[in-house]
Amino acid sequence: MGNSFGTLFRITTFGESHGGGVGVVVDGCPPKIPITVDEIQFELDRRRPGQSKITTQRKEADRVEILSGIHESGVTLGTPIAMLVRNQDARSHDYEEMKDKYRPSHADFTYDQKFGIRAWQGGGRSSARETIGRVAAGAIAKKVLFELWEVEVLGFVERVQSLATSIDPLSVTLEQVEANIVRCPDPAVAEQMVELIEIIRKEGNSVGGTIRCVAKNVPAGWGEPVFDRLEADLAKACLSLPACKGFESGSGFAGTYLTGIEHNDAFRSRDKERGTKDAYTTSNNSGGIQGGISNGMPILIRAAFKPTATVMREQETIDSNLQDTTLRGRGRHDPCVLPRAVPMVEAMVALVLLDHALRQRAIQL
Repeated sequence: MGNSFGTLFRITTFGESHGGGVGVVVDGCPPKIPITVDEIQFELDRRRPGQSKITTQRKEADRVEILSGIHESGVTLGTPIAMLVRNQDARSHDYEEMKDKYRPSHADFTYDQKFGIRAWQGGGRSSARETIGRVAAGAIAKKVLFELWEVEVLGFVERVQSLATSIDPLSVTLEQVEANIVRCPDPAVAEQMVELIEIIRKEGNSVGGTIRCVAKNVPAGWGEPVFDRLEADLAKACLSLPACKGFESGSGFAGTYLTGIEHNDAFRSRDKERGTKDAYTTSNNSGGIQGGISNGMPILIRAAFKPTATVMREQETIDSNLQDTTLRGRGRHDPCVLPRAVPMVEAMVALVLLDHALRQRAIQL
């Protein structure tokens, strides 16, 4: 029912925003991969609520419990890895008015239409709290990618509303991303972004933008023809995230303004160690993917996130009896999802890349 993702490296997330906890079961992880609780916790800390003045003030430590699949010596066993994070600061009474009213542009109405019942406390599975399992699994995927292929995945906030950085994504470091609370590696633009989000928050409103993500050192050959194209799976992965409404690979929509001569990435040959050669392209409008298969260049994607649906202003809506009414948002919500969405995007990109890496390895045995 849509709660699992992946083919050879497969995850299943579980839990609701205001239930006992949320978590994930990871299947297909190779054995003997070194991984520590701290490495997983680092990614969850980047995602957790209450980490700054521009995020939701829900107070959750989001401490991960590893239930299976990782040996006490700190390596994966090759068996299913189960991880759990318990909910500690749910305030269901904040959502009392939303029990019978649908938040505009939220999943309240559609979940009710789908199942005939919904977890109105906090949004249940439609809450961004569900992404805890993805980020935890993504931490493992990142580690496997680096250990076996030296692949690195890094995202950052590129734009908040009309404020954008033009920084070269290939030059960005994790230290730069984590240097400020908005996770934009351009300090001057980051400061403006924080000021804008603060103004929006005080107005009881919300704002959206885009996240840029790059994967370095991806070998050529990952991805499948036709229906399981690498960028198609990356698009599905990102668009499955709460509030994500758009996806671009490589030049994306901007490429439509170019001619073929302008857009084409010219192939060149270069010498490697021990007299071997490899191929590279002089530009990267393809974003590291051609024909749905990686070409050895850095993979570049962009994900667009809408403004958070729950705002602290009165809006027109309907109730569960389809009667017109109004609703003012309650509870604790992000005025901008982007800073916390960075590790979510990284996780989904890593999950896709590792799945395709294992599929490619399987046909080369």
